[in-house]
Amino acid sequence: MDGLGRVLVAPLVAAILVFGVWVAGGVITNDFATSVALTTAWFAVAGIACAAIAYFVRGVRLPVLAAYLLTAVAVGGYLGWSTLHDRVVHERVVVGTPASGVAATPPSPPSPPSPASLASPAAPATRAPATPSPARQAEPVQLVAGEFRSGEHSTSGKAAIVRLASGRLVLTITRFRTSPGPDLRVRLVPGNTDRGDGTGARDLGGLKGNVGDQQYQLPERARVGDASVVIWCRAFTATFGAAHLTPS
Repeated sequence: MDGLGRVLVAPLVAAILVFGVWVAGGVITNDFATSVALTTAWFAVAGIACAAIAYFVRGVRLPVLAAYLLTAVAVGGYLGWSTLHDRVVHERVVVGTPASGVAATPPSPPSPPSPASLASPAAPATRAPATPSPARQAEPVQLVAGEFRSGEHSTSGKAAIVRLASGRLVLTITRFRTSPGPDLRVRLVPGNTDRGDGTGARDLGGLKGNVGDQQYQLPERARVGDASVVIWCRAFTATFGAAHLTPS
């Protein structure tokens, strides 16, 4: 094999190994434990295949073995670190008044009449229009909320969507705890579901930490009615936990 062929062997081996990890971990099954087992098995099979190629085709021994070892260490190290290492966050999150509480707040009682007004001739009774106070209009309002239920891993905490005074919507996740994992995403999915890849799912970004309070900005026109917040492992197409949001 010529020099160019030897150069191309290394990236080819790396690409095949990474592609196999994606298929074994994220395509064949939605079960997290099975995905991990299949990924481990793929590493073993690929290692045996690379060793056989290196033994029988001595001209590519070095690039094949080097590509396999470097890729296996990089991918395996990332998966191992992200699966075994907790990421703890303590963001300051917005706390909103439940929407039902804002709507049900009774108006302030009228002020008692002053002695001067009692002494003056009676004026026709008038009633001012009932309008919410500027302070109440400006406070954050919690529109929907729900408790997390476990998926492939034990998950607990509360998810809520809060409307800020500016009208912007944010998702808050509090008292949160789940297992660490690779490529965890926060997704808003229509309906009561635990599937992060469902129809209409909106990806809000990577999970900032598997432990602690955190906040995410929602896109414009995001559906906040009948929806679920799903902690989705994109690498292994598995749900770590989900919270069905109901009106507050």
